[in-house]
Amino acid sequence: MKRTAFSAILIFAAVVAVFGGRAISAQDKYTLEVPGGLAFAEFRGYEGWSIIAVSENGGMIAAIMGNPTMIDAFKAGVPGNGKPFPDGAMMAKIHWIPKKQETYPGQPTVPGTQHDVDFMLKDSKRFADSGGWGYAEFEYDAASDTFRAGNSNDSPPQASDAKCGYACHTVVKARDYVFTEYGHR
Repeated sequence: MKRTAFSAILIFAAVVAVFGGRAISAQDKYTLEVPGGLAFAEFRGYEGWSIIAVSENGGMIAAIMGNPTMIDAFKAGVPGNGKPFPDGAMMAKIHWIPKKQETYPGQPTVPGTQHDVDFMLKDSKRFADSGGWGYAEFEYDAASDTFRAGNSNDSPPQASDAKCGYACHTVVKARDYVFTEYGHR
């Protein structure tokens, strides 16, 4: 009896050591931050936000999601009504490398390996010198299942700070720096 109990304890300890070690070694993406202070943690739960739109650009497919503040603003007519998005509005854009589902009817193109995730946060005080928006881009590495802040070696190159998207978004200044249109439902 004692031998069986001792064996069970050893097996349990081994299992805890293996799985505990994996949990400790896994990356906590919510610790990542781009210079200038925009952190992955500010977007916790983005995976469950409502879809604003989908897109295909540069060989990638993307889902653009918004937090409830962003969705409510779109539903109220922003930016078409001339009003800016309110502080606290957030968007997440997940890019995937597309793949064909050969065995599915119609062979649809669907998300394959994730490429990166982009974030935008409206905070007119914190990001006053970038149109009121903070930006972040985090590249995903499927082999290690980890993210890292975008940098100048990426395509497109990232300035690696919270204002990295501002230069690109100035062409839609009249839309409060937001390219994405809220798709009709």
